[in-house]
Amino acid sequence: MPGTVLLLAAAPAGRGCLVDAASVLPVLAAVAPPVLSGTDTANVVELADPLEPQAVLTRLRAAAIAPGPLTVFVTGQLQLDRRQHLPHLALARTTPPTVRYTGFPWHWIREELRLRAPGSTTLVLDLHADTETWEWLRAHPLDSGRNNAVYGRIAPPPNRRTVAAPAYMKAVATLLRSGHRPPLDQLHQQALARISPEGGMGIDIVLTAQSGTQIPPQGPAPALPPPLPGSAVPVEAVPVGAVSVEVSERAQAVPQPPERPLPSPVPEPTLVLLPAPPQGPAQIPAPGPAPSPAPGAPPIPAHSPAQGSAQTPAQSPAQGSAQSPAQGPAPVDPHAAIAAAVEGGRHGEAEALAAHFEQVALRALGPASEEALHWIEVRADLAMLAGDAVRSCRTWLTVASARLSAGQAPDAPAVEAAVDRAHHQWGQIKDAAPARELGPVLAELRGRVPGRRRGALENVLQQLKQLQTGVTS
Repeated sequence: MPGTVLLLAAAPAGRGCLVDAASVLPVLAAVAPPVLSGTDTANVVELADPLEPQAVLTRLRAAAIAPGPLTVFVTGQLQLDRRQHLPHLALARTTPPTVRYTGFPWHWIREELRLRAPGSTTLVLDLHADTETWEWLRAHPLDSGRNNAVYGRIAPPPNRRTVAAPAYMKAVATLLRSGHRPPLDQLHQQALARISPEGGMGIDIVLTAQSGTQIPPQGPAPALPPPLPGSAVPVEAVPVGAVSVEVSERAQAVPQPPERPLPSPVPEPTLVLLPAPPQGPAQIPAPGPAPSPAPGAPPIPAHSPAQGSAQTPAQSPAQGSAQSPAQGPAPVDPHAAIAAAVEGGRHGEAEALAAHFEQVALRALGPASEEALHWIEVRADLAMLAGDAVRSCRTWLTVASARLSAGQAPDAPAVEAAVDRAHHQWGQIKDAAPARELGPVLAELRGRVPGRRRGALENVLQQLKQLQTGVTS
């Protein structure tokens, strides 16, 4: 099966630029597509200094639904938005006051990739952070998704009036130019061995998919919890020699789909470990690290094995007493089975699994719980993947109303995401009758949740007027 590769390099223009991100693209594009992907054939999509978050989202969505392995190479800089202090990938027009509207929210990556099969997605990252974001990252892992393998590094801000080079990504590209693609953990370590520490305020944060391969913290770095898959832990960068760069022919590109009208950021709640339905597979991998709850959202129970629900050799007896041999095997994560069903075209089976766990969460925790809302969101995504825009729109409207009724703020990421996705799915409805039925509900919610894209409410009202005019004419 062919693989898919997305090459993304982005940084602000002007004085806010910390890294010359686009300089690495010619080196990556000179690598043969199969070497970039690790498959016999591959499609490569390149994004150089994109202007709009929507452009990045469109390409990411297209890559996320492609069958086969997906490898995403991201080079750029991270900044926090001033309202919610969430990390964004800065784009060409991003400035500190406009990050929320002109940057690409990092949690969109997690959300767009969340239904891909475990083990099919890899992120290779070379990121720089400004001062505020660097301090935030030393206390908060960069959440890139529970099922995604993540390799790379995050560097501190360079010296004032200095634009850093993406040394890690250039080292990766140079190694791949040989035509040999070692296992990614080996490639990661070899790239680290080629780069020397860059000037900045501290030590690099090294990202690794396997916690056992982390380099131990050194120097005055603050103590942090053990690393989780896909998360970041500060470690000392490994100094060694310079990086050579060669450029040859461009990699293969593929046509891009038309852009969709609205973004869809939805923070994914932590899965509460519940018994799998009888018809599910017997063995499903356990979930990985859970994201931090969004500001203003109710606290999310930490029940995944990675967070200590099952006893491990490193835990004390008291910590592990909640799970004992007498209680049977640890519960499993149904997301993998759902993703496999979707990939196999068994949409009814995927919907049944999600509905089962929604009902279990409703009975155990109530309709306003994050777990119940999460499974409704999964069903909305599954309806979209099955091509049922009416059901997907209706379900997202239900999620948005439930979150607002539970007291979540209109600008909370999960609320904005639900309305944005309902809006997008409403635009995909071909039959005028259900579009007219759902339009007023969407317009009412758009009045309360305008979202990040200006003119969203006006867009709904204009389309609704056209639909109603079509009836009377």
